[in-house]
Amino acid sequence: MTTEQLFNKDSEYIAHSYNRFKIALDHGRGSEIYDNDGKRYIDLGSGIGVNAFGVCDEIFSDAVCAQAKKLTHVSNLYYTEPQIRLAEALCKKTGFKRVFFANSGAEANEGAIKTARKYSIDKYGESRNVIVSLSHSFHGRTVTTLSATGQDEYHKDFMPFNDGFVFIEPNDITELEKAVSADNVCGIMMEMVQGEGGVNVLDGAYVKKAYELAKEKDIVFIVDEVQTGNGRTGKYFAFEHFGICPDIVTTAKGLGGGLPIGAVLFSEKTMDTLTFGKHGSTFGGNPVAAAGALTVVERIDDKLLGEIKEKSDYIFSELSKTPNVISVSGMGLMIGIETNKKASDIVKAAMDKGVLVLTAKTKVRLLPPLNIPFELLKEAIEILKEIIAE
Repeated sequence: MTTEQLFNKDSEYIAHSYNRFKIALDHGRGSEIYDNDGKRYIDLGSGIGVNAFGVCDEIFSDAVCAQAKKLTHVSNLYYTEPQIRLAEALCKKTGFKRVFFANSGAEANEGAIKTARKYSIDKYGESRNVIVSLSHSFHGRTVTTLSATGQDEYHKDFMPFNDGFVFIEPNDITELEKAVSADNVCGIMMEMVQGEGGVNVLDGAYVKKAYELAKEKDIVFIVDEVQTGNGRTGKYFAFEHFGICPDIVTTAKGLGGGLPIGAVLFSEKTMDTLTFGKHGSTFGGNPVAAAGALTVVERIDDKLLGEIKEKSDYIFSELSKTPNVISVSGMGLMIGIETNKKASDIVKAAMDKGVLVLTAKTKVRLLPPLNIPFELLKEAIEILKEIIAE
């Protein structure tokens, strides 16, 4: 089909819930993608942080294809080796004790919320069921995870939302202390870097205080690493930068490497909370997705994390001194750029010049593949600098 035919059929047959850019992507390799007309783009978005090792990564693709020829799906009524190997790899890599597999970040966060409530209700009774969340957070698009999301713009059109969530301003310790002093609080849920909220990094002292209060009051401390996890910030999980170890961690996006998967990781405190029949997923931990994810986990090592830091330092250094840049925020290869220009205009201009970038609120957002070659990264950043400065 021609590009125009694709646009027309999309409009006719697909729900109008996306405001798509007027390009149809066709194929690619690594950090380079080509559209239906053959134009080449350097990818600094990686499918919103999903393609951890780029497009059509050979190791990932080979594992997925081999598993697809062997066993695609059997449900969680049975054991499958790829799922078990992935769970073992995640636990050994991170120090967590058990894993529940879902299909997405939103589903992982649903699992975390359910676990926090069950843990607390089992020990303290049904009245202790409130989750403290942060303003500017984003935890998913299901009704419950939208209820946990601290952004008013998402709290429209789908009322009523679920009760049991309160919101506090990030980095305000006084407000935090007041919120967790209530007898009905069972969990604290936060992102170390608020991605959709504007690539905002939480203050280290604030995170430490929240963690300490949670331990003191036996409140379940949940860290949402859907976007920040799997090497994105220069550590396997972003919470490692803050010197804490949560009771529950959720992750997805980069873990899947291009296929849908989500995971809830449990510490020793929460590892036995979900018992038979209390939670489940038909597709969660699907053998094909698990086989692909395993190749992602196995390759996130100290060497790669060191390269991520080098690339991050380069981006911060180059963009911070670019005219019209107000600030650069983020960690590792999760970066937000505030400029004097409209973020959407920069995205469009970059696309015209063959670079794919994203937005987060008023910022331009970068989420390149973790292994993007330095020469491609430099080429893309030079183009971006020219657009921002002109």
